[in-house]
Amino acid sequence: MNSPLVRLLFTRHSSTNLFVTGLSYDTNETILRDAFGQHGEIIEAKVICHHVTGKSKGFGFVRFTSESAAVTSREQMNGQMLDGRRIRVSYGHKA
Repeated sequence: MNSPLVRLLFTRHSSTNLFVTGLSYDTNETILRDAFGQHGEIIEAKVICHHVTGKSKGFGFVRFTSESAAVTSREQMNGQMLDGRRIRVSYGHKA
């Protein structure tokens, strides 16, 4: 996670920002938004991709408008299957 964008997404709004790992390389931002959006309003869903190939690196971020939506989403989505892969969901951390 050396890119400035990844560091920014991982650190800002940590109480509303979720870090999602274990994503399928086929999971895009629409799929991520649809899966997590059932738990609350999303500000941003971002799948991190390789800068040359454009392929997913298998992780991303989801930022909610409220802390309660983020808490519910983390509890409901952590360990679930998404696009054929078991995902892990944790909170973004302050730098």
